Amino acid sequence: MAAQVADYILRRLRAWGVRQVFGYPGDGINGLIAAFGRADNRPAFIQARHEEMAAFEAVGYAKFSGAIGVCTATSGPGAIHLLNGLYDAKLDHVPVVAIVGQTARSAMGGSYQQEVDLQSLFKDVASDYLVEVNVSDQLPNALDRAFRIAHTRRAPTALIIPSDLQEEHYQPPEHAFKQVPSSPPAVSRSTITPARADIEQAAELLEAGSRVAILVGQGARGAAEQVMDLAELTGAGVAKALLGKDVLPDDLPYVTGAIGLLGTRPSYELMRDCDTLLIIGSSFPYSQFLPEFGQARAVQIDIDGTMIGMRYPTEVNLVGDAKETLTHILPLLRRKNDRSWRETIEANVARWWSTIERQAMLDAKPVNPMRVVWELSQRIPDDAIVTADSGSSTNWYARCLRFRGRMRGSLSGTLATMGPAVPYAIGAKFAHPDRPVIALVGDGAMQMNGAAELSTITRYRAQWADQRLVVCVFHNNDLNQVTWELRSMGGAPKFEESQSLPDVSYADIARIAGLDAIAVDDPDNLGSAWDRALTADRPTLLDIRCDPEVPPIPPHATWEQMKSTAEAVLRGDPDGWHLIAQGMKTKAQEFIPGRQS
Repeated sequence: MAAQVADYILRRLRAWGVRQVFGYPGDGINGLIAAFGRADNRPAFIQARHEEMAAFEAVGYAKFSGAIGVCTATSGPGAIHLLNGLYDAKLDHVPVVAIVGQTARSAMGGSYQQEVDLQSLFKDVASDYLVEVNVSDQLPNALDRAFRIAHTRRAPTALIIPSDLQEEHYQPPEHAFKQVPSSPPAVSRSTITPARADIEQAAELLEAGSRVAILVGQGARGAAEQVMDLAELTGAGVAKALLGKDVLPDDLPYVTGAIGLLGTRPSYELMRDCDTLLIIGSSFPYSQFLPEFGQARAVQIDIDGTMIGMRYPTEVNLVGDAKETLTHILPLLRRKNDRSWRETIEANVARWWSTIERQAMLDAKPVNPMRVVWELSQRIPDDAIVTADSGSSTNWYARCLRFRGRMRGSLSGTLATMGPAVPYAIGAKFAHPDRPVIALVGDGAMQMNGAAELSTITRYRAQWADQRLVVCVFHNNDLNQVTWELRSMGGAPKFEESQSLPDVSYADIARIAGLDAIAVDDPDNLGSAWDRALTADRPTLLDIRCDPEVPPIPPHATWEQMKSTAEAVLRGDPDGWHLIAQGMKTKAQEFIPGRQS
């Protein structure tokens, strides 16, 4: 039988090294689905429960593998559902290729069933490359460009392929006028180095500083060794944007942890008191958590010149690969003999971790959510991968989880959408089937879409050499982050009609889906629950009933935020006095002298 266009697409995906395509079927991609069958499911079609989850799984796979994630969906509603996951990829600079079906060409323009103007729909999210393939001669060039551009620009790209074309005989392009052939699948892996004069200027600025602060984002991940060398030479402290949480381990005494609203007090103090700032691979957007304008002289390193100089008035902007650029800067620096700045940073960090431990061990009704993550920190394997969702649980991931060893972690950093933690974890397991994965999920995100994906975990668990995938649900029956934002930003009490969630047993749902499950409502049982989940031979869900009134206090709560929260209580916030008591207990721990080691 002559190869169809769909057969050729899968053949080309295999040539690109694609091992999984995350998706959901529909008649707009029937030709493609049939081709998976003829190809003995190579690459493997991974069936999500929803197209949005398929996109998130592709994003998670790309984030943790370093390869390009691929997802597919049918025309109309299927294509629409991909958008949120693809925007997550776009805003976090993740390479994903979406292959989307479309109404048959003969029906286009006729208000046909499931006909949507996909080029208009995808033109923003896939602005780096979007093409509708209308004749087979466009392949392989269109598919290859989608992969090359996704890789080079670290962005989502999309191919729209009408359903009837998928089933046509594949005709390759010719070496002829108005034909566009392609080259064998491959991506260039070059490094970019800034001009020597700019590197020297950056080194001079760093040499001149006496209180150096470094902020790293995900763009610094490949330069961890160089960042540590730079911190040693300059005596700097290192703060981490959320997407850069896994760049350096938290057991380094000068690593101050996360920065921003979800950040730590040592990171706040580092930025407040520094005179020199080096930003590496981060577009951290909250300028109020950076040094006061004019306070610090600043250098920024980023592979993408369009992301430089946006957040702080930097004197030297270095467009280049972080590892390569730092490798050229390091020989130009001398080790600072005055270590008083470093000593201050390390004392602040030691005091912070003592504070976090005390806060985590405070009594709550019934379980303190900080303790959930603190107990995990004591047990988590050095090679674990952690995915976090958007919500109040993100605070505890950012502040309380101490990364070490080869641990990796990520979340929806810039889009901050609810729902990616569980599908990210599935993508991570396909990227690293031999490593344990932990998803930290709020109950709002779990009800939104995480519960459905438990069936996906059960379906594919046998393909993973290490079947440990732990879904930890922070069960507080409240859309908690928004509740706190209502209180602290607007002085409004919790509005129960919008904020309260139906109370369900996530443990029961997990058991029905085929996972092991542990329900916890006593803080003294947390440690043993984590021990059991992390040594299990199968995926496990922890259903932990948490106190919604443990406050996610930012590292420097403003007077306005405290005033607004008090006003919310006075206006009739449910359980307001418990809220105040829990907040006072938590804040008080910052003023108790702690261990300095």
